[in-house]
Amino acid sequence: MNRKIRWGIIGAGRIAEKFASDLKAVEQAVLVAVASTSLERATEFAQRHNAELAYGSYEEIFQTPDLDIVYIATPHTSHFDNTILCLQNKVAVLCEKPFAMNLKQVQKMIEIARQNDTFLMEAMWTRFLPAIKKTFELIEEGRIGKIQTIQADFGFPAPFLPEKRLFNQDLGGGALLDIGIYPAVLSLFFLDYPTEIQAVTSIGDTNVDETTSFVFKHKNGATSALNCTIVAKTNTEAIIYGDKGSIYLHSRFIETKKITLREEGKEPIDFEFKRETFGYNYEAEEATRCLLEGKKESDLFPLSMSVKLISLLDEVRQKAGIIYPKFD
Repeated sequence: MNRKIRWGIIGAGRIAEKFASDLKAVEQAVLVAVASTSLERATEFAQRHNAELAYGSYEEIFQTPDLDIVYIATPHTSHFDNTILCLQNKVAVLCEKPFAMNLKQVQKMIEIARQNDTFLMEAMWTRFLPAIKKTFELIEEGRIGKIQTIQADFGFPAPFLPEKRLFNQDLGGGALLDIGIYPAVLSLFFLDYPTEIQAVTSIGDTNVDETTSFVFKHKNGATSALNCTIVAKTNTEAIIYGDKGSIYLHSRFIETKKITLREEGKEPIDFEFKRETFGYNYEAEEATRCLLEGKKESDLFPLSMSVKLISLLDEVRQKAGIIYPKFD
């Protein structure tokens, strides 16, 4: 099949830059348009990534001929509006994580996607990394036995810039939604939705959660111990412990290129996955494949998983006392 999926990007920030760079590694995809609130910024972005068209507003991107799908790379607080805009124009969407600010928004996005018979997927890129796929395989093969506990953390000292998104409550800032989502989704991958949730947080001067720790208990008796922070550097690693061994996801586990399998009575085995990209090409490949096959959602990260993930984040926020006045 020679057809290429024609991509657009809404938002021209750091993540969009990485995604556009990695999209070049996807054989059946091509970037054709980028939209920003600044035409100058969009034009410069398009030139750097060989896109044909640049627009100074998000609405204009739908003028693009034969536009198949849009990658949304705007702040969390805009994901809902930007996604609905695309879906109402019957253009498929790959939207950055978190999918939206709360469950109500995610449910509406899915409803509109189905009404318009249009593909929709959350850009949870870690699910498609070769290292994570291998982790799934090893667990399904029973190599570490029954999972007993998962430990995962993600932390870095972010520059304190209250006007920027990370420390800005009105822009959905804070540790949990930005980076705590990664330990949370890892727990969901392998232990499903918890039966009990405990969470504590440290709220900073700008009213965002700067450090949040959360513990889950799961229906099979297993636990998850998870942490995120934007005020300290942590190991940013994950370990999945079973009753017969463990799997260590090397730092940074969210983009890991190496995992180590430890089985009782055996020498550790390293699995390495070299790549030249940032790792966003794998989610782009999945979305491209789905569109070429006429699918409306991904089998590997279906919309039901996005519902579970945002429900989990909502519940952790409620337990920890993390609020966003404009969205709660």
